[in-house]
Amino acid sequence: MVKDEWIDYNGHMNDAEYAKVFSVAIGEWLNELGLGVSSIVKTSYTIYTLEAHIRYISEVHAGKPFVIEVSLLDVDEKRLHVWAGMKTEEHTLAATSEQLLMGVNEQTRKAAPFPEVIANQIAMLPLLEDSPVLAGKGIGIRRK
Repeated sequence: MVKDEWIDYNGHMNDAEYAKVFSVAIGEWLNELGLGVSSIVKTSYTIYTLEAHIRYISEVHAGKPFVIEVSLLDVDEKRLHVWAGMKTEEHTLAATSEQLLMGVNEQTRKAAPFPEVIANQIAMLPLLEDSPVLAGKGIGIRRK
Protein backbone atom coordinates (compact mmCIF):
# COMPACT_ATOMS: atom_id res chain seq x y z
CA MET A 1 0.00 0.00 0.00
CA VAL A 2 1.39 3.40 -0.97
CA LYS A 3 1.95 5.37 2.25
CA ASP A 4 1.04 9.04 2.57
CA GLU A 5 4.64 9.95 3.43
CA TRP A 6 5.79 8.51 0.08
CA ILE A 7 3.86 11.15 -1.85
CA ASP A 8 5.78 14.07 -3.34
CA TYR A 9 4.85 17.64 -4.32
CA ASN A 10 3.35 16.34 -7.58
CA GLY A 11 0.77 14.28 -5.69
CA HIS A 12 2.15 10.85 -6.62
CA MET A 13 4.71 8.41 -5.25
CA ASN A 14 8.18 9.96 -5.03
CA ASP A 15 10.89 8.45 -7.22
CA ALA A 16 13.11 7.56 -4.24
CA GLU A 17 10.32 5.49 -2.72
CA TYR A 18 10.17 3.29 -5.82
CA ALA A 19 13.84 2.47 -5.30
CA LYS A 20 13.09 1.49 -1.71
CA VAL A 21 10.12 -0.76 -2.49
CA PHE A 22 12.00 -2.48 -5.32
CA SER A 23 15.00 -2.97 -3.03
CA VAL A 24 12.83 -4.53 -0.32
CA ALA A 25 11.02 -6.79 -2.81
CA ILE A 26 14.24 -7.99 -4.42
CA GLY A 27 15.75 -8.47 -0.95
CA GLU A 28 12.82 -10.71 0.00
CA TRP A 29 13.24 -12.63 -3.26
CA LEU A 30 16.96 -13.11 -2.50
CA ASN A 31 16.07 -14.26 1.02
CA GLU A 32 13.86 -16.98 -0.49
CA LEU A 33 16.90 -18.12 -2.49
CA GLY A 34 18.91 -18.43 0.72
CA LEU A 35 20.73 -15.12 0.31
CA GLY A 36 19.28 -13.40 3.37
CA VAL A 37 20.97 -11.94 6.44
CA SER A 38 21.28 -15.27 8.26
CA SER A 39 22.94 -16.77 5.19
CA ILE A 40 25.45 -13.92 5.01
CA VAL A 41 26.55 -14.64 8.58
CA LYS A 42 26.87 -18.40 7.92
CA THR A 43 28.53 -18.28 4.51
CA SER A 44 30.34 -14.90 4.45
CA TYR A 45 28.69 -14.46 1.06
CA THR A 46 26.44 -11.57 0.05
CA ILE A 47 24.94 -9.78 -2.91
CA TYR A 48 25.86 -6.32 -4.21
CA THR A 49 23.84 -4.30 -6.69
CA LEU A 50 26.02 -3.35 -9.66
CA GLU A 51 23.41 -1.44 -11.61
CA ALA A 52 19.75 -0.54 -11.27
CA HIS A 53 17.42 1.13 -13.73
CA ILE A 54 13.91 2.22 -12.73
CA ARG A 55 11.24 3.15 -15.25
CA TYR A 56 8.23 5.13 -14.09
CA ILE A 57 5.32 4.13 -16.32
CA SER A 58 2.19 5.41 -14.59
CA GLU A 59 1.44 7.41 -11.48
CA VAL A 60 0.76 5.68 -8.17
CA HIS A 61 -1.16 7.55 -5.47
CA ALA A 62 -1.48 7.38 -1.68
CA GLY A 63 -3.50 4.51 -0.28
CA LYS A 64 -3.30 2.44 -3.45
CA PRO A 65 -2.26 -1.21 -3.15
CA PHE A 66 0.46 -2.66 -5.35
CA VAL A 67 2.43 -5.85 -5.82
CA ILE A 68 5.95 -6.37 -7.05
CA GLU A 69 6.77 -9.43 -9.12
CA VAL A 70 10.44 -10.40 -9.40
CA SER A 71 11.78 -12.52 -12.25
CA LEU A 72 15.16 -13.71 -13.42
CA LEU A 73 16.28 -12.57 -16.88
CA ASP A 74 19.75 -14.14 -16.89
CA VAL A 75 22.33 -15.69 -14.59
CA ASP A 76 25.95 -16.82 -14.58
CA GLU A 77 28.20 -18.24 -11.87
CA LYS A 78 28.19 -15.02 -9.79
CA ARG A 79 25.65 -12.59 -11.28
CA LEU A 80 21.88 -12.28 -11.50
CA HIS A 81 20.07 -10.10 -14.04
CA VAL A 82 16.73 -9.38 -12.37
CA TRP A 83 13.50 -7.80 -13.59
CA ALA A 84 10.89 -6.49 -11.17
CA GLY A 85 7.52 -5.04 -12.07
CA MET A 86 5.24 -2.99 -9.83
CA LYS A 87 1.58 -3.60 -10.62
CA THR A 88 -1.46 -1.76 -9.34
CA GLU A 89 -4.64 -3.42 -8.11
CA GLU A 90 -5.94 -3.08 -11.69
CA HIS A 91 -2.91 -5.14 -12.84
CA THR A 92 -1.49 -2.08 -14.61
CA LEU A 93 2.29 -1.95 -14.81
CA ALA A 94 3.23 1.21 -12.89
CA ALA A 95 7.03 0.87 -12.76
CA THR A 96 9.86 -1.54 -13.45
CA SER A 97 13.29 -2.08 -11.98
CA GLU A 98 15.98 -3.89 -13.88
CA GLN A 99 19.01 -4.81 -11.79
CA LEU A 100 22.34 -6.51 -12.16
CA LEU A 101 23.37 -8.19 -8.91
CA MET A 102 26.72 -9.77 -8.09
CA GLY A 103 27.74 -12.32 -5.50
CA VAL A 104 30.57 -11.21 -3.22
CA ASN A 105 32.78 -13.01 -0.71
CA GLU A 106 32.40 -10.94 2.46
CA GLN A 107 35.92 -11.71 3.67
CA THR A 108 37.75 -10.72 0.50
CA ARG A 109 35.13 -8.12 -0.62
CA LYS A 110 35.57 -9.48 -4.15
CA ALA A 111 33.22 -11.08 -6.66
CA ALA A 112 32.88 -14.82 -6.14
CA PRO A 113 30.78 -17.66 -7.56
CA PHE A 114 27.56 -18.53 -5.73
CA PRO A 115 28.00 -21.14 -2.99
CA GLU A 116 26.83 -24.54 -4.26
CA VAL A 117 23.63 -24.58 -2.21
CA ILE A 118 22.67 -21.14 -3.58
CA ALA A 119 23.68 -22.05 -7.14
CA ASN A 120 21.39 -25.08 -6.89
CA GLN A 121 18.48 -22.88 -5.75
CA ILE A 122 19.09 -20.44 -8.59
CA ALA A 123 19.29 -23.28 -11.11
CA MET A 124 15.72 -24.24 -10.21
CA LEU A 125 14.41 -20.78 -11.11
CA PRO A 126 12.88 -20.29 -14.53
CA LEU A 127 14.29 -17.56 -16.70
CA LEU A 128 11.71 -15.06 -17.87
CA GLU A 129 10.77 -16.59 -21.23
CA ASP A 130 9.77 -13.42 -23.03
CA SER A 131 12.23 -10.72 -22.10
CA PRO A 132 10.34 -7.47 -21.47
CA VAL A 133 10.56 -4.99 -24.35
CA LEU A 134 12.24 -2.47 -22.07
CA ALA A 135 14.86 -4.88 -20.68
CA GLY A 136 18.45 -3.98 -21.46
CA LYS A 137 17.55 -0.62 -22.97
CA GLY A 138 19.81 2.33 -22.29
CA ILE A 139 18.74 5.77 -21.20
CA GLY A 140 18.91 8.76 -23.50
CA ILE A 141 17.03 11.33 -25.51
CA ARG A 142 15.50 9.82 -28.62
CA ARG A 143 16.20 11.90 -31.72
CA LYS A 144 14.06 11.83 -34.83
